[in-house]
Amino acid sequence: MGGLCMMAAVSCGGGTATENSECANAYSSSSSKAVIENIMARRSIRKYKPQVVARDTMKIILECGINAPNGQNKQSWEVRVVDKAETMEFIKTAMSEGRDVNVGSCFRGAPVMTFIARDPSYDFSAYDCGLLAQNMMLSATSLGVGSICLGSPIRFINESPKKAEILSRLGFSEGYELCLCVGFGYPDEAPDAKPRDWNKVKFVD
Repeated sequence: MGGLCMMAAVSCGGGTATENSECANAYSSSSSKAVIENIMARRSIRKYKPQVVARDTMKIILECGINAPNGQNKQSWEVRVVDKAETMEFIKTAMSEGRDVNVGSCFRGAPVMTFIARDPSYDFSAYDCGLLAQNMMLSATSLGVGSICLGSPIRFINESPKKAEILSRLGFSEGYELCLCVGFGYPDEAPDAKPRDWNKVKFVD
């Protein structure tokens, strides 16, 4: 996907102003509808097939993620990808210690989990991490991969007596704070879109 974007940019940048305009218009007309359809088709998936998403596919998703807009190009995020069942089992067991129930179900069975951490020294880092996650989820949809953005695992990890062990296993840089998780996998459900409230949106004259 990154290569396709680069090819389009290069082919539209080397001609005359008229040629470039024509190229840009052609590219826009062929792709804009697909982008909108992709956005409208994305759903939060809570039931997955057991098949792990291949790392080559995940690399495309991650590349789209780190190309998200971010303040001052600080790229104030770090991402750790867990696609090994034994590693996820360690995390689930550790975050459930001291609780009456195993809270591992909060990952919704996604066979690949990405953990995103932010740099708290930058005020807008959390927003940048959200943009990173959105780029990953939308690119995943275009590749037939389902996704879900999760906040509850962060709470369970932060409240766990084994928080330090979990974070050490994930290997984030010193000072970074766990911010959110995004799960990926091949959907085993096709949920309908939930209604959106247009009353939340107003034009200001």
